[in-house]
This record gives sequence, C-alpha cells and structure tokens, in this order.
Amino acid sequence: MARIRNNQGHRNKILNVFMRPYLEQEHTQEKEAFDQAREIIKPLQDKTWQLAKEIVSRHYTPEDIKMAYHLQNKFDNVNTIAKDSCFHFGYMQNKDGVVTKRDGECDDELRHGEDEDAEDKYITKHFDFRLDGNINGNESSRTNDFAYAYFRDELKGKVNKGEKCNPDINIEQKWGNGSGEENQSNPHWTQVEHANSRELGLSGGRNNPTCYAREWNNDYELDLIGREYCRDRQIGCDQKEFAILMTWQQAKQKLIMAHTKWIETILEQCKVLKVGLRDHVYLEQSIDMAKKMGLTISETDILATTSRGIVVSNQDILNHLASLKNKTQTREQKILARQIYDQQQAKI
Repeated sequence: MARIRNNQGHRNKILNVFMRPYLEQEHTQEKEAFDQAREIIKPLQDKTWQLAKEIVSRHYTPEDIKMAYHLQNKFDNVNTIAKDSCFHFGYMQNKDGVVTKRDGECDDELRHGEDEDAEDKYITKHFDFRLDGNINGNESSRTNDFAYAYFRDELKGKVNKGEKCNPDINIEQKWGNGSGEENQSNPHWTQVEHANSRELGLSGGRNNPTCYAREWNNDYELDLIGREYCRDRQIGCDQKEFAILMTWQQAKQKLIMAHTKWIETILEQCKVLKVGLRDHVYLEQSIDMAKKMGLTISETDILATTSRGIVVSNQDILNHLASLKNKTQTREQKILARQIYDQQQAKI
C-alpha cells in the first residue's frame, strides 16, 4: 500500500485527540497533587460551613430569624430576610494583641480601613461558599476557576449547544504559546467559557437542565437578616475561627494552583510533540512516535476521526441521511414525541 502523507489535519488529530488525553492519564507528581487537592476540598468546605453557621447563628439567632419571617409574612412592605451563601466575617485587632469581637459591631472607620499604621483595626474578609465564589476575600472577585478545577472530569469532552467544553481554557489562555505572553481575548475563548458555564449550571437560570452549581449552592444557604448586599452584614468572629475560614479559602486557591501547574506541564509536553510532528512527512512516522510513547494508534483511527475526537463511520452518515427524510409527523406522533421528551427531561 502507498504511504500516506502527513498533513496539518492529521498532526492536529494525533496531538489533540490521541496524545494529549494519553498524557493527561499518566500518573505524575503534578497530577497527584491536583487529585489530592481536589479530594480534600469538599469535606473541608462542609466542615468550614458548619463553623460559618455557628458564627452566623450567634449574630442572627433562631429567634431573630423567626421574628423576621413573621414580620415579612405579615406586612407587604417588609422585605428583610433572605437566603445567602456569602458573608463578611471579621475580628478586632489592636496594638496590644487581638480583641475577640463576636457581636459584629465595630467602628465604621476601622471596619474597612486600609491604614496599616492604625493602632486598632478590624480584620475582615469576604467568604463565599458558592461554586463560583471568590477565593481571595474580595467580594467582587468571583471566578469560575475553582469550578473548572473541581468539576474538570464532568466538563472534559462535553459539548454544550455545539461548543466543546474545556475546563483548562483559562490556563491555556494565560499560558499562550509557552513564551510567558498570554493569548489575547478571542471569540473562541468566550464561546468555551459560555459553554463551560452552561454545562456547570453557572448560567442559564432555572431553565438550565444541568445542576452542578445548583446542587452545590443549595448545600450552603442560610437565612440572613439585612439588606441585599452582604457587605452591609459584618459578622464578628474570633481570631481562631477566622484562621479556620482562611485555611478553607486557601485550600480553594491551592486546588486552582495545582490544576494550573499540572496542565502547564501537559502544554509544555504538547509543545515539544507539536514540533516533532511537524517534521513528519508520512503518517507512519507520527504513529511510530506515538507507539514509542506507549500509545497504540493506527492509520484507520486517525483517518476515521474528526478534529474533535468523534469517530465517523459510513453507517453514521447513512443514518444521518435517513433522519432527514420522511419528516412529516401525524398529530399522534407529535404528542408521543413530546411525552418522551418530557420524560427524559424529568430524569435529568
């Protein structure tokens, strides 16, 4: 048989469809660190949430919550209580040491002051237990990076509204070509971000059938009294409690860092492989390199696979053609199709 000449399409398939997934399955120190960081985060969050509930219940007692609901249900113009998942916790610190402050009340000038030379200051940070909550104590710094790391397996390979999800997209964007210069913002990045958010349920509202975010967030809700913005609710805790909250927040950061470091090693390896594949004139040369890596693929695997890793057969094409014919349906067929659809949606 004639030797098959290589081309850019073949090289891209070999690298992205076969070699990169193979590299991602290898047991390396970086992958082990990522797996460990991901494994501990949910139990740690649950434990920290119990502490947060204790702190909040001291400030908003069960009796207070009951009375607030009573007033809200009694008067149409009262809207004072709602469920929330994020809080400003803090404690008072002065030049002589730490003063335990559990009632949440302190001087407004100290509460948000940034004067490092102040003799007394209120140490406060924002703690958000939602899936896309901040990881740095800043209320306005919500991020999807934690969600992408924790639900990486659930996102990988999924296609949402025609766009392939990619939990590593933000890392790839910042890594660029490995030279230290980030990729510029582009439509592909935006589309993948939207696909990721829809797949995780971070966007799309209640009509979104995926529920990773909804199920996560529902586990971390408390009744809180006050106005809409959680910055208006400063809740006091002691220094030890604050340190525990910080440990949990830092664990979220460590998961993101472990995810980033692992994927950067994959990207570095892919960069080297890409250079090698570029020099291969014939397809068999690339297949031989894959074999030496421990990856067994054939010419048929490459030729029958799209750039997205989907295997296309003649039967698939014929089935698709058949689906485009005889599309007229009776009223009964339409009703039956709708019933089947509703049943499938109910199971999601």
